[in-house]
Amino acid sequence: MKKTCFVQSLAAACVFLVFLCTCNAVSATERTGSREQFNKGWLFARFGSMPDGLTKQEPTGLEGETIDDASWRKLDLPHDWGIEGPFRNDLPSNTGKLPWAGIGWYRKHFKVSPADKGMRCFIDFDGAMSHAKVWLNGHYLGEWPYGYASFRLEMTPYVRFDGENVLAVRLDNPPNSSRWYPGGGIYRNVWLVKTSPVHFAHWGTFVSTPSITNDGAIVHVRTEIENQSGQSVKTDTHVEITQAGQTDVIATASTTGLSIPAGEIRSVELEMKIQSPKLWSLNSRNLYRVETSILQNGKSVDVGTTFLGIRTAQFTADRGLVLNGERVRINGVCNHHDLGLLGTAVNERALERQITILQEMGCNAIRTSHNPPAPELLDLCDRMGMLVLDEAFDCWEQGKTPNDYSTLFKDWHERDIRALVRRDRNHPCVIAWSAGNEVREQNDGVLIGKLRDIFRSEDSTRPVTSACDNPDAGFDGFQNGVDVFGYNYKPHLYGKFRDANPSKPLYGSETASCISSNGEYFFPVSDDKSKGAVNSQVSSYDLSAPPWATIPDVEFAGEDKNPSVAGEFVWTGFDYLGEPTPYGEDTSQSRSSYFGILDLCGFKKDRFYLYQARWRPDFPMAHILPHWNWPDRTGKVTPVHVYTSGDEAELFLNGESLGRKKKDPFQYRLRWDSVKYEPGELKVIAYKDGKKWAEDVKKTTGQAAKVSLTLDRTSIRSDGKDLVFVTVETLDKNGLRSPIFRNEIRFRISGPGSIAAVGNSDPTDHDSFQSDRCKAFGGECMLIIRSVEGKAGEIRLEAESDGLAAGNTVIASE
Repeated sequence: MKKTCFVQSLAAACVFLVFLCTCNAVSATERTGSREQFNKGWLFARFGSMPDGLTKQEPTGLEGETIDDASWRKLDLPHDWGIEGPFRNDLPSNTGKLPWAGIGWYRKHFKVSPADKGMRCFIDFDGAMSHAKVWLNGHYLGEWPYGYASFRLEMTPYVRFDGENVLAVRLDNPPNSSRWYPGGGIYRNVWLVKTSPVHFAHWGTFVSTPSITNDGAIVHVRTEIENQSGQSVKTDTHVEITQAGQTDVIATASTTGLSIPAGEIRSVELEMKIQSPKLWSLNSRNLYRVETSILQNGKSVDVGTTFLGIRTAQFTADRGLVLNGERVRINGVCNHHDLGLLGTAVNERALERQITILQEMGCNAIRTSHNPPAPELLDLCDRMGMLVLDEAFDCWEQGKTPNDYSTLFKDWHERDIRALVRRDRNHPCVIAWSAGNEVREQNDGVLIGKLRDIFRSEDSTRPVTSACDNPDAGFDGFQNGVDVFGYNYKPHLYGKFRDANPSKPLYGSETASCISSNGEYFFPVSDDKSKGAVNSQVSSYDLSAPPWATIPDVEFAGEDKNPSVAGEFVWTGFDYLGEPTPYGEDTSQSRSSYFGILDLCGFKKDRFYLYQARWRPDFPMAHILPHWNWPDRTGKVTPVHVYTSGDEAELFLNGESLGRKKKDPFQYRLRWDSVKYEPGELKVIAYKDGKKWAEDVKKTTGQAAKVSLTLDRTSIRSDGKDLVFVTVETLDKNGLRSPIFRNEIRFRISGPGSIAAVGNSDPTDHDSFQSDRCKAFGGECMLIIRSVEGKAGEIRLEAESDGLAAGNTVIASE
């Protein structure tokens, strides 16, 4: 097999390490007609620690076929039992004050057609939180403890083709096993896979492009074929490539006569050339379909499809990330895996919405902190043009909480790394593997070297990195164990690192950690980052940060003063459940974080516009903060900040100019710190290169008069999964949102839809997300509507609040 490994090139009298990354695809190989979603019709029961705080004894024998499960709850997957609540004051804030810990059992009764006799049957889990153990018809199939890992178990020996089968899954979430809300349950998709006895091995196909030139792209396919037939066989392999969505074959290759002994796996490698390939990039998400077939005696016995994205990606010490020969600055965010109000149960539409909002901000990359992501996230990033830093672990042998991954590391880390890489190595969006986050072993160059070698053994085309918060890790030898070095919260060390490591690519693996509550502002305004926290909220002037962190402006300056830095991954894109810094994680009443650029509902905080101004410099925009409703501050100093992609701006209060200001070098916001509040209109006009560029207005609003409903889409697929996100606002008589309204809003729905979740931006609100009512916060809240499978028609929605005119809207379910 041709491998693309390290390339060293001489530039500017220095040797720069270049790591070439050229293998890509959209999803793990799928076998046509043999892989079906297995999410419907499960039964569920909880034991151990219960949602109400009591303990329920777990009976023995729940894996058996004959137990009476008629009273168990009926549900479909994916399912997160923790998000159902209730929020409890006695539970720790660091994991969201939700009852995710405990034991859960899932059972599914199903039949397999007699026509499938002779096939091999497998069950694939995309993720089950956590310590999964699985039985079929009372027979133990196996286990996989890491809740973020995808895994496969074989069912063939115990499948009945002449009657009912019972699949049983036991999950056990121990307390103190996570630093954030992990969720609980089979929270990702499950698949029933049937293959012929001679078939592709699980995640066994690896498609790479070792050479890409103007003349064409060489496509290398390495696939593993498993023989479970009981006798030695000979196979042929055939590959065809088409452009995704088209039928014309543009490249083919075949091999013949591969001998595979019974019970063994053999690999086969093929190469072909695509003339004048269309490259995959952030703006041109060109994909190819690679169809691989196994043939016996001229008959196809298994077919796998992989979607290929052709591109080169290089991390260099002087230019950062170079994609298809052009430098791409990483404008990235770190995201935890929960979907806010929806919890951790994966939903493709919710992930798509998150990516869309991030791209509006100018974001082009996601770090999957601190664990393997849902496969759907990578599929979306391939299709939508986002880069991904794919992370494995939050800890290694030395843990951070008593029951975290450190209890599994010794026995499971190699299997978990291999599962991650084999599953995800065909995605063009994935640009690097991260071995860990802020691990305690940042002085252990031997261990990081061993982990790096495991990654490389499955994928030699991408670099391995680790996110380091220990300043010494960049100088004590640990940095030599990774291909690309990531610093967490160390913009002041970028220059020193470059001087000491002139050939090592560097990026900000976790940056800023600015904290704020959406739409909350406190006075006096201070540049002391430890200030701004009041009454379990944090001021949205974006000047507050924990001791280890910085405001965004400091990180921006660190990168601009050190242009070889490849970019950053901000902590975090979205608020998430748990970790309510700066408030005590065990004693606080907060249920969610303050770190997000966007809040738990996906509403934009002020910080969104600070990053948009930096990451989309050619997009005309200006944003004023704070809001302009301060009835008790008339005549008092109320500072005004402006975020703009322009280079200067003039501020007006009720038509009177308060001065025109120009950005100085390494200045990223414009400030009018002596403005005295008076009600009316605050307006900014931004300029760029002396020409009018953008403007923004904030007005003092009147009393809330009506409820307004804004849909992110007016139609929905009637598949029981699709979602519409409804922004609910309280408006005054002039149609302006009242930013201080906090009354309850009640919802009524009719037609083929249901309420999936409700919620607001208040980290201290303990009302259930599973409700038909919600308090507004800052004059808004979120309502999420889910379709009903197989039912089309109009979904009618009404929202009312005491003293306000009701809001109404209609969603078409198609």
